[in-house]
Amino acid sequence: PARHAIALTAGLDPARFVTTLITGVAERDEGDLSAEARARGVQPVVIPELGPRIQLGRDLLALGKLVRLLRRLRPDLVHTHTAKAGALGRVAGRLAGVPIIVHTFHGHVLEGYFSPTRTRLFLQIERALARITHRIITVSPRVQHDLRARGIGRSEQVEVVPLGLDLARFLDRPGSPARLREKLAIPSRAPLLGIVGRLVPIKDHPTLFQALALLQTPGPAPHLIVAGDGERREALKRLAQDLGLASRIHFLGWRNDLEAILGELDVVICCSKNEGTPVALIEAMAAGVPVLSTDVGGVGDLIVHGETGWLVPSGNPSALASGIRELLTDPKTRTQLVPAARAAALGRHDLDSLLRRMETFYTGLLTARQLKMSN
Repeated sequence: PARHAIALTAGLDPARFVTTLITGVAERDEGDLSAEARARGVQPVVIPELGPRIQLGRDLLALGKLVRLLRRLRPDLVHTHTAKAGALGRVAGRLAGVPIIVHTFHGHVLEGYFSPTRTRLFLQIERALARITHRIITVSPRVQHDLRARGIGRSEQVEVVPLGLDLARFLDRPGSPARLREKLAIPSRAPLLGIVGRLVPIKDHPTLFQALALLQTPGPAPHLIVAGDGERREALKRLAQDLGLASRIHFLGWRNDLEAILGELDVVICCSKNEGTPVALIEAMAAGVPVLSTDVGGVGDLIVHGETGWLVPSGNPSALASGIRELLTDPKTRTQLVPAARAAALGRHDLDSLLRRMETFYTGLLTARQLKMSN
């Protein structure tokens, strides 16, 4: 979502749109993309109290600051992303009298994140927020269907706009400048798997670690690259140790050179319990790396099993191990997946397509409002 918002702020036609990006502050275990924003000419307006955790005092402060900022900016349209910023931003937009409010669901937190009681509460909140939102965007048809099935938004209110990413840097698959295998003492013939994402419960790294423990393949044992950071880092390191995999699971932390890392991987894996459209899989597909994922959320809109990648059920280490074994032991299948996957990623998720779609989307909303006001 952060990269998506940066791309929109930096890429919309400046002759037609003046955009202000409002953000919170990255938490200790989160990746901070403020440098990436500045490199693209975007200087975010930072509200320090705006964070992902529910903290009533700080949340009220953030809401007050958002209302004051929006009253000063007087935007024609507010577009929010993520659950917390989406809630506070939409309420602030309503209180500040913003004419048009839009929210993008990059996925949702209504399955696999919280207890049943909290999930029901958040569902009621999202239903209420939908009533003050003029348009709701989802990143895939399956996410759209899921939200509608949960009673969020009206059919004419919810539409799909696929993610758009700057994929050019992934096209050449350069090897790592640091020679990743040599640096990590990984045998040259050992298959190298990778997972990219936050180290949080919803990503379900334990199922992947258990699958790696079950995995039996001819030749050197596969190694796993874990790129990303988060609250579960130490617990996952302990699990790797307990499973006897500490020497084969390599924690890299947050990385900004994924194009180089992807260039050395044999398979990229997503084992989440819930997803919208996983950016890591799109980037791997563009880089020409075979992908394997659990069939959750909007993943099935991105991957066609056996054509552009491999799908397995979630929470099943045995099925995940079988899928990995299938790809590692069948070079022909891996080779066949790559061109179709790359074409799908570039054809549906390139940045220029996103920008043109969003410019048309915003213009349509603004024009419709002007016509309504004139009548």
